[in-house]
Amino acid sequence: MQPLFLKPVFKERIWGGNSLATEFGYDIPTDYTGECWAISAHPNGPSIIENGPFAGMTLDELWTKQPELFGKPNEEVFPLLTKILDANADLSVQVHPDDEYAKIHENGELGKTECWYILDCKEGVDMILGHNAKTKDELIQQTNEGKWNGLLRRVKIKPGDFFYVPSGTIHALCAGTLVLETQQSSDTTYRVYDYDRKDSEGNLRDLHLEKAIDVTTISHQETGVTPIVEERENATVTTFVESDFFSVYKWTINGKATFSSADRYLLVSVILGDGALVHAGERYPLKKGTHFILPVGTGEFELEGNAEFIVSHN
Repeated sequence: MQPLFLKPVFKERIWGGNSLATEFGYDIPTDYTGECWAISAHPNGPSIIENGPFAGMTLDELWTKQPELFGKPNEEVFPLLTKILDANADLSVQVHPDDEYAKIHENGELGKTECWYILDCKEGVDMILGHNAKTKDELIQQTNEGKWNGLLRRVKIKPGDFFYVPSGTIHALCAGTLVLETQQSSDTTYRVYDYDRKDSEGNLRDLHLEKAIDVTTISHQETGVTPIVEERENATVTTFVESDFFSVYKWTINGKATFSSADRYLLVSVILGDGALVHAGERYPLKKGTHFILPVGTGEFELEGNAEFIVSHN
């Protein structure tokens, strides 16, 4: 059971920048690169396995052809998607559907509940999370009248913050924010407002107001999380969320720490520092920006170095 190291996929976005190159050393396509799809089996950007007997296969192929690596799951598609987002400009104000709505209206796509770990941000920056409308009629009225300052809720952010964003939550990252996102494997977004921006051809980007209003949770539900911190030998394990869709943790390693992954597969991203993964007599070097999956049955392994990891599973 070797770890599966993955080659990311990059996406240009109107709001993207070059932080994925300057912060992680990635070879990005342009200085408007907004998204690194780091661990993805979604058809719009599947990751490629880089090592071992499955090198060259996409993650979605591996999910289908080698289900034992993932515990022979019941899901038809790989359920999670790990991204890094570089918000060099404000993202559109948007909302995502749940599984039921997406299945009906988006050709069987999964819904999109997601969460954000703030890797870095400019001092004093905020983000949009939720709205102030008390009824659907009020949401429609304020949207139609463009009363965004009164409608949208803003929260201050800082590096190390974590936010859980269920489907139905209006949200937007703002300029100067670098985020690791763990989400359901979905690429469905309904734009509510886009600051009247035009694309490269001079056209206003599409909005999806009817669907957005259909799926928005009214009134806004607070989704704050209380991290649980566990100290281990040479490691700190922080549990951010354990939900129906995913569980997300941060592992901070100082030295050599032992972990075990027997009955579930783990998605792992190195977000700071460097070190090594030691398993079954093999030593795999790790650096900031490395992403890998530990298959079911990996068993005991060691992480060495001074590094931080975001780890998730469904």
